[in-house]
Amino acid sequence: MKPAAAKLILILWCVCALGLPARAETDQEVAARATALDVAGAFSNDGFKIRDGHWVGTIAPNESKTFAVNLYSGNQYWFSIGASQPVKRIAVDVFDETGAPVTTEKYHADGKAAAGLSVANSGQYFVRVRLEEGAPAAICFVYSYK
Repeated sequence: MKPAAAKLILILWCVCALGLPARAETDQEVAARATALDVAGAFSNDGFKIRDGHWVGTIAPNESKTFAVNLYSGNQYWFSIGASQPVKRIAVDVFDETGAPVTTEKYHADGKAAAGLSVANSGQYFVRVRLEEGAPAAICFVYSYK
């Protein structure tokens, strides 16, 4: 490739990358993330590492969000959810690739919840978060592994 063409490609890439605005998280989403990281931090005391990245969004009563995750046999996982107030109860359920529920350890408190498990088979799993009680709120999903 000629130097002029390479320079043009680099300039176009920079313009495109810098020209796309990033969506800023709202104060409620930041609060939800802090809550989720607080829950996940408790598991780090047991040797769990918090996976890079998180998901934030809003959820309404009796609404659910589902996340696809790739899990590996032999590892243990905790899926942590934090919400902005006034959420009362959030449910976290895990399903295997066929949609069958997976047995998990549960943690619940006002505005936060977690589900922990070890998987026997590697593969894709689905984590469903459901707002069971409370007003619409921002939520944050993070997970930990060891």
